[in-house]
Amino acid sequence: MIEQRRVAVWRDGAAVPVPADQPVVTAFDLGLARGDGVFESVAVLGGRTPHLDAHLARLVRSAELLGLADPGATAWRALVATAVAGWPADVEGVCRLVLTRGLGEGTPPTALALLAPVPAETVRQRTEGIAVVTLGLGVPADFRAGAPWLLGGAKTLSYAVNMAAQRHAHALGADDVVLTSLEGRVLEGPTSTVVWAAAGTLHTPPVETGILAGTTQARLFAAARAAGWPTASTPGTVEDLHAADAVWLVSGVRGAVAVHTLDGVRRGDAGLSPRVGELLAG
Repeated sequence: MIEQRRVAVWRDGAAVPVPADQPVVTAFDLGLARGDGVFESVAVLGGRTPHLDAHLARLVRSAELLGLADPGATAWRALVATAVAGWPADVEGVCRLVLTRGLGEGTPPTALALLAPVPAETVRQRTEGIAVVTLGLGVPADFRAGAPWLLGGAKTLSYAVNMAAQRHAHALGADDVVLTSLEGRVLEGPTSTVVWAAAGTLHTPPVETGILAGTTQARLFAAARAAGWPTASTPGTVEDLHAADAVWLVSGVRGAVAVHTLDGVRRGDAGLSPRVGELLAG
């Protein structure tokens, strides 16, 4: 048996492995005290991270939006390699990259890689699909694009609202959430991108709404276009989701998970989920 959790920290220009049960940051770290940081969750498949480049590019963008010092791609690759070294090929994992402001101005940032097996619940949702409720985010769809202080499009550590939305969904007997704007437009999931199929086209909300640009959604759409399946950035509504042939929540570790119930209404996927899965696997 191996220790099923790994930690690596960037110290003095090197990636250092640390036992998973040992502390790696001070209690005064601003990532802990204020959620002042960014992160990425990278799938580990067959002991490798085949989609790492896209996550590193998004991490750089998130760090820029927060004005965070970034140790650079070389440091992140070294952290990932240290965490993943010796990880069994038959154990699917999730490697979380975390960057915080550290102790503040004039101090180095905190950079970590955390590796653990993919939870059983994630695997269940892939195979069985999910029930989803729609919840309002309370802002107009185009507001965050002109409000950089709201950090639209950044994958920040400040996920308290996201997690509260999921807990509320669980209390209602659902698995996950589709967040909507003040006027009822579809935005994103707390940890996912919304994708739906309608009229022979794959749709996703425009990033101009301030949603996080999905790395897995981008990969899916590129593969779909190459296979002759049209794609579109569409300002959809909840009614559009109900009328769609299929709806998925898409993310890096979970993949494309079919929505089988939306706001208490059962729905199908028109047999399209296997095709989506094949495109992502290819």
